[in-house]
Amino acid sequence: MRCGTPAGHPISGHSERGSVSQGQQALLVLAHLRKNETFAQVGAAFGVSEATAWRYVDETLDILAAWAPGLHEALLGLGEGDFVIVDGTLIPTDRIRADEPYYSQKHKKHGMNVQVITTPDGTPLWFSRATPGRTHDLTAARAHGIVQACLTRQILVLADRAYQGAGATVRTPYYGHRELPEHYQQYNRDHARLRASGERAFAQLKSWRLLRRARCSTNRLSRIVRAVHTLLICTNSG
Repeated sequence: MRCGTPAGHPISGHSERGSVSQGQQALLVLAHLRKNETFAQVGAAFGVSEATAWRYVDETLDILAAWAPGLHEALLGLGEGDFVIVDGTLIPTDRIRADEPYYSQKHKKHGMNVQVITTPDGTPLWFSRATPGRTHDLTAARAHGIVQACLTRQILVLADRAYQGAGATVRTPYYGHRELPEHYQQYNRDHARLRASGERAFAQLKSWRLLRRARCSTNRLSRIVRAVHTLLICTNSG
């Protein structure tokens, strides 16, 4: 992926008193995403108003999110004999207790469910749109088309117990512990070892502090996740 502002898509086409250069605008957006600073904070740091900081971030998110690969694009080049790791993560949000759809019983907090597909070494291939936190991982994976897309390409999927019953090419651990026959236990150990690297994608995602506890609208989170994915691609390809 070529990282830079594409022709005909300036980061900001506006000119105003107190505006900043494109380079400074990029730094402003990075400060907001990486450090989870408010629009007032980044605006003050770069000498622009809170409203202008919001607009700079909004414009840049649109551009970065548009560059993030879709599901089928992310799976290009993969097929029979390849495997990916699929897992879900919760992006915590500032929500009130009454917002039941956003409350995850699994994590005991409010947030948004994001499904992640990674390569065997943990490099993120694709992040889903964000859905309410109470969404079960298997339900989300089916709704996003992950199970069907991997079946169509005959890509093996390694997933945790939350995806039990997915069928198709999805492989999950066996239930039970000491009661399992030894060869089932060995399978579970091998499965866990192969899936462990998938945590790298979550670590990269959560290195952006805004995604450790999002203060923004839940509708905005999907765009932020796609934008961060584009930035991760640029970092990994550099």
